Amino acid sequence: MAVVIRIAGFVGRWFAVLVLLGAAAGMAVPDQAERIEPAIPVLLGVIMFGMGLTLRPADFGVVLRHPQAVAIGLVAQFLVMPLIGYGVAVLLQFPPLLVVGMVLVGAAPGGTASNVIVYLARGDVALSVAMTSVSTMLAPVLTPLLVLWLAGSELPVPAGAMLLTILQVVIGPVLGGLVLRMLAARWVERVLPVLPLVSVTGIVLVVAAVVGLNAEAIMGTGVLLALAVILHNAAGLALGYAVAKIGRLPESTRRAVGVEVGMQNSGLATTLATEHFAALAALPAALFSVWHNISGALVAWFWARRAPAADASPTRSE
Repeated sequence: MAVVIRIAGFVGRWFAVLVLLGAAAGMAVPDQAERIEPAIPVLLGVIMFGMGLTLRPADFGVVLRHPQAVAIGLVAQFLVMPLIGYGVAVLLQFPPLLVVGMVLVGAAPGGTASNVIVYLARGDVALSVAMTSVSTMLAPVLTPLLVLWLAGSELPVPAGAMLLTILQVVIGPVLGGLVLRMLAARWVERVLPVLPLVSVTGIVLVVAAVVGLNAEAIMGTGVLLALAVILHNAAGLALGYAVAKIGRLPESTRRAVGVEVGMQNSGLATTLATEHFAALAALPAALFSVWHNISGALVAWFWARRAPAADASPTRSE
């Protein structure tokens, strides 16, 4: 068990590099990588179950104690990122499937790695966990509606089927993990250190599959799409922080909101794209999965060297 925990720690530290290697593997052996596609929903469900194991009912208490901070963060997340994704895709004149893919990434809830990035960036971890949890619970309704609103003119959007998929592969596993932790807390505490190994393995396999499915398309549009993903992520990080600053939230809270807005659950976006549209629509999410972990690590490194202002964060002022 000690060896597995050390491996999990290594995987967690080198997450971005491993995801990049997964993408490279998808390009190198696309035929083999394509075979993973049917397992994408299952892999996401496993990742979300692991997220549920890390949650406790107390994590949602932040919402009741400090609704302003959570509300500002969620509004930024579900407005800023979808609109930026759509705007960048239209500006670069992407075909309809890539427009849908960019909107899907923007309309997804917070990413599973954001809490770690916020911790490393010396941000408000309690707020980050609350935002990830609440945005995930809101996703069955908001994600399909946002995609229908912004991308409905590009392609038919099966909003009802998307809602059902999110319930099956996200909400169900998250709630299952949460309940299991409540019922068997001591056992779950023992396996928590191993969870990064499971989550990273799942994400790497998903990225490899999507890249393999789109190997030819990447050769043709890869540079332009990579630019779009970088712009999307950078704008989300910057505008999330700016919205929190306009809302007069303290520095540690601004950092949490910035990271939560900029880092999306690209695994969910990938699953929805492959299940309800086409493999090409999943390509922005696959590239986003690679890039936002690299940019998140860079942001964490930058902020880790700069202590937040002395003013207390709203979730720690009791």
